Amino acid sequence: MIRLFRFLKPYRALIALVLVLAFLQSLANLYLPTLMADIVDNGIVNGDNDYIMRVGGVMLLITFGGTLCAILGAYFAARVAVGFGRSVRRNLFSHVERFSLHEFDTVSTASLITRTTNDTNQVQQVLVILLTMMVTAPMMAIGGIIMALGQDRTLAWILVVVVPILVVAILLLMNTAIPLFTTLQKKLDRLNLILDEGLTGTRVIRAFDRNAHEEERFDVANRDLTNVAITVNRIVAALWPLMMLVLNISTVAIVWFGAIRIANGEMKVGALIAFMQYAMQILFAMLMLSAMFIMLPRAAASATRINEVLAIAPEIQDADDLRHSRQTSGTVEFENVTFSYPGAEEPALSHISFRALPGQVTAVIGGTGAGKSTLTALIPRFYDVDSGRVLVDGVDVRNLSQEELRAKIGLVPQTAVLFSGTVAENIRYGNENASDEDIRHAADVAQASEFVLAMNDGFDSMIAQGGVNVSGGQKQRLSIARALVRKPEIYIFDDSFSALDYATDAKLRASLRHETTQSTVLIVAQRVSTIIDADQIIVLDEGHVVDIGSHRDLMERSEVYREIVLSQLSAEEVA
Repeated sequence: MIRLFRFLKPYRALIALVLVLAFLQSLANLYLPTLMADIVDNGIVNGDNDYIMRVGGVMLLITFGGTLCAILGAYFAARVAVGFGRSVRRNLFSHVERFSLHEFDTVSTASLITRTTNDTNQVQQVLVILLTMMVTAPMMAIGGIIMALGQDRTLAWILVVVVPILVVAILLLMNTAIPLFTTLQKKLDRLNLILDEGLTGTRVIRAFDRNAHEEERFDVANRDLTNVAITVNRIVAALWPLMMLVLNISTVAIVWFGAIRIANGEMKVGALIAFMQYAMQILFAMLMLSAMFIMLPRAAASATRINEVLAIAPEIQDADDLRHSRQTSGTVEFENVTFSYPGAEEPALSHISFRALPGQVTAVIGGTGAGKSTLTALIPRFYDVDSGRVLVDGVDVRNLSQEELRAKIGLVPQTAVLFSGTVAENIRYGNENASDEDIRHAADVAQASEFVLAMNDGFDSMIAQGGVNVSGGQKQRLSIARALVRKPEIYIFDDSFSALDYATDAKLRASLRHETTQSTVLIVAQRVSTIIDADQIIVLDEGHVVDIGSHRDLMERSEVYREIVLSQLSAEEVA
């Protein structure tokens, strides 16, 4: 948790102010019982009304000052905590944004959401308590003991007995609760994961009639979380009755033995009242400390989980000696590239070499698991190669800044992703400076204008989260339009035409030919008809390049390519 305190640096002045206010509030609370004792012993007993009014006025001023300090302290502490939470969430999000795909494989999305929201809230809440109590509670406890001893040393044995009992009780209960707080957060991760899967996969769940199964999965995770939460809360709840029991017994003991001492003339009434109030302050300070100890373990567990994410060093980082490509053509070249996923037994790609030039269409085809999508992921440097080089405009992608590299690329992923917002906003996502005319032109080329204009508000029509209110083919066309409006040097279409019918596919490819004459185009496809007119076709098989050439050349010499073609097209169509 201490590592997170670096996010408090901008708030050091406010923190100092909060601590000063807490100190002043504690002084006020410690001084009031002594004044009360003076009023009782010197004012009420002697019937001195002037003394009562004078000291009472001072008490009112001190009370007002202490209250004002408490209000201001709570206000500024809340501002510090909220600002701290904002900084943690911002840094978490910006750090996660730099993750490569491999890091996202190691920490689940559900866990990242929990750590950014719930875990951050836990730390934020305990920070408020720390700021308001870490000065007040110790000062009230220590100052209360000193002031109580000043009133009467004989009754102090009550505090000597009570305080250790409270400390031992707190330590025992917290020692049991601390491991459960970590378990609680893990159970919350599991619940969020199942909830996320149930919501994103609702179509599959309904299609296979697995609603009951998913409800059971959620119920199991929910019961696990509930049982752990109940156990933790029972332990924590046991502390409060114990504290109140000790508090009330202490009050009875103080009154009982104090009355005896007053009867024997060894103690004044005002001193007994003051001693009782100091004892209450000491015990309430212990209550505040116990509240702090209750929240600290869970906050510590949450802080550990946040630090685990912040401690992950992204594998993909800009090199120290960055280079800039002197060309702006978009040439892509693979030089003997080999790549393996972490923990895999065999490389996903082995000794891949080819060159894709501007003005040409380079297609990649192969069976399932051949490594087609993996190959395209290496160009924008979503992963780094194990050996060999991926060059863009003659420069190794590892020597280019990620910003410069990806500014050259317009990627249409295999799974079309749309964001909540208007159609125009989704297309403009590829280029925030795109004009309305650019957006319409990109939609025209992507064959999306027809269905967009048929919507109620045209390009201002709303797209629901995940694009659930448009079909798969429409999502793909809007994703293509988003890449086109970017006007990049390199287009990567990762199986982006699979949801289109043959007629739309043909129209789209014809439009793309005119739009991408100065750009390098790489198309990954399962459908032969999509890439049959490509300038060069790369045939992949189990991570190896089997052959490279035009459709006609490959039909003559590549058995693997011929099998793929004949599995999709009839002999007449091939001829």
